[in-house]
Amino acid sequence: MSKSPRKSIVASFGLLSAELEGEETVGSQPSPAPAPAQPGRVGAGVIGAAHRAIGDIRAERDRLRAIVESGGGWIQDLDPHIIDPSPYPDRLPDDDLHEFERFKRSIEEEGQKVPIQVRRHPSSSDRYQVIYGHRRWRAALELGRAVRAIEVEISDLDLVLAQGIENASRQDLTWIERALFAARMDDAGIKARHIYAALSIEDAELARMRNVYRTIPADVIESIGRAPKIGRPRWLELARTISAQPDALPAVRSVLSGTRKDHETSDERFQLALNAVKPRSTPHNTQIPISDASGTRLGACMILPKEVRISAEGALGTEFIKFVEEELPDLVKRFSRRQSNPNS
Repeated sequence: MSKSPRKSIVASFGLLSAELEGEETVGSQPSPAPAPAQPGRVGAGVIGAAHRAIGDIRAERDRLRAIVESGGGWIQDLDPHIIDPSPYPDRLPDDDLHEFERFKRSIEEEGQKVPIQVRRHPSSSDRYQVIYGHRRWRAALELGRAVRAIEVEISDLDLVLAQGIENASRQDLTWIERALFAARMDDAGIKARHIYAALSIEDAELARMRNVYRTIPADVIESIGRAPKIGRPRWLELARTISAQPDALPAVRSVLSGTRKDHETSDERFQLALNAVKPRSTPHNTQIPISDASGTRLGACMILPKEVRISAEGALGTEFIKFVEEELPDLVKRFSRRQSNPNS
């Protein structure tokens, strides 16, 4: 077997996958005529190199797809209890348990229409690992029935790349799920260029992901959950806040240990974790009504930590503000005397 060209392929996969996706959409239809060249932008050598790289990526993608889709060409029924999840899980538990229950019910009533893909467990010959189809496997496990599966021979590296290629077309993975997938690849010694390919990202995005998952431990991320409404900026904020405080992680773990996943959503758990180390500022706002001796309302005074605001009501209130302005010099003098002689 010739040596795989993966080193040059993988580095370019994320940047050029859009063109491949366009090809997938077109299918077997004739390719449209190429658009006229844009003068003065990209040299012919660069364009030629890009097309050669696309051809290499296409060959690598087709190789991985052939491995996954062929699987020896036959479907078998397996006991789900002898199957383990992928060593590189890409999903966190969903808050919406009803959606999975509906999915499981459809499997129970209509049967499993699409087989899952598995491989032999690398360290246990009588067990398997899921490549694709974790929800179908879990449904079969909970229903107590065999799961239809295709066995595939695939290496760890090819597994994670193929899984990442599949994930690139899925829109429902949250940012932290993708970051945790990158963390698990990092921990397994997968090279950065392969992580770029698996997630279709560039080095700057991987750097941001590493900033989060190297600051926030996996157990904390898993306790929070997939947090679909919490994007990259807020995860980065939580990481910055935790890294700035030595006792932040115990505080986060403490507040998360008191949550219940059937009560709080993962978005709410994230906010609780952030509030534990960066409480929302609640300025001391005191509004004092101002009235004269007869009870006539002159206005109101709002006292803030570093500011005092006086609002007037009516003509008499306006006169009162002018009075306060005139009295300010005397107030400053009284304040200075108090500072000089606090006991007077």
